[in-house]
Amino acid sequence: MYAVIASGGKQYKVREGDILRVEKLAGDVGEAVSFDKVLMLADGDNVQVGTPVVDNAQVSGHIVEQGKARKVLVFKYKRRKRYRRKQGHRQLFTAVRIDSIQA
Repeated sequence: MYAVIASGGKQYKVREGDILRVEKLAGDVGEAVSFDKVLMLADGDNVQVGTPVVDNAQVSGHIVEQGKARKVLVFKYKRRKRYRRKQGHRQLFTAVRIDSIQA
């Protein structure tokens, strides 16, 4: 059984037991998290597609890690104009272990 959920403006395909890195969610390590925006549920041959979400469906899990991703360098440069700007960015994320998918 798997589900497609929406979180942080992105869509993720999840199964029970998966560890998922989503945009930063509020909460500490070990706290329970639930995703109500379930876009699709599939269980073998039975597939439910929401319009836009599946009614009474929920994916629950718990927070495994709060952290920062690897650094991305942003470098702006204009040739022959002595213009250079270097900036770094580390995106915050939350790692969630999926415990159950309820239909």
